Amino acid sequence: MSNNPLEIIKAMEAALGRGQTDLSEFFHDDFVWSANKGCGTKNGLEAFERNWYGPWRAIFGNQVFKTERYLADGDWAACFGACHATHDGPFMGLAPTGKSVRIPYIDFWRFADGKIIENRVSVDFADVLAQLGTDVFNGHGWEAFDTGARIPPGAS
Repeated sequence: MSNNPLEIIKAMEAALGRGQTDLSEFFHDDFVWSANKGCGTKNGLEAFERNWYGPWRAIFGNQVFKTERYLADGDWAACFGACHATHDGPFMGLAPTGKSVRIPYIDFWRFADGKIIENRVSVDFADVLAQLGTDVFNGHGWEAFDTGARIPPGAS
């Protein structure tokens, strides 16, 4: 396998898209995955596969990853895009709807010895929940400032 971070990320993303369950060729023995609130931290590939990747596949079927841009800087690489999937399993208290959803993500990976040793992620679950009919901001999202429906605090 290449030592080029972008080539490794693209190969790993292709494996995810195929539903590959053994991802060990891409990950360092000391791998740590961490994400925004609601996602947790997974220490090691086994914990990642058991406590993120497995549940992710069970909840969101028919996954197609559409990464918009890849970036690299030294031993770090990053990307942003969205996973297009079907809501097939219970998610955040919501029963499966069968609806198609777009799950925005941002990933940052650090590499050691030609493998991913750290993955910091932000998954926009507030957006996914909105697509499924639940407003986690209860009408208080700042989008209302953009439309003039609400005035930002301190604005005149």
